[in-house]
Amino acid sequence: MIRLKLKRAYEPATPEDGVRILIDRLWPRGVSKASAALDDWMKEIAPSTELRKWFGHDPARWDEFQRRYRAELATHPAELERLRALAEKHVVTLVYSAHDEAHNDAVVLHEVLTGGG
Repeated sequence: MIRLKLKRAYEPATPEDGVRILIDRLWPRGVSKASAALDDWMKEIAPSTELRKWFGHDPARWDEFQRRYRAELATHPAELERLRALAEKHVVTLVYSAHDEAHNDAVVLHEVLTGGG
């Protein structure tokens, strides 16, 4: 069973988060390394700079963003498998910085890892 959670980088870390992994390419603005309390930073599975800039967190581009990001994720099978394996043994929290909690890369990555959507 995969145990994955999502949490914004601006929310305080808690013991229930388990293994905290930042999945953004850029460090969250205004967040210190100490308060982030991260166990890992997996920049390589974040959306490419080009895709991130194109999306611009515009909900009107959400469907196409998901399609493009899933295509990018398909080129990183080892990283995806590493996350799946970790989430089978521990609670893993995917940490992201987007303000929109429904339209961001963490939502897509969670669906890909859990086989949803």
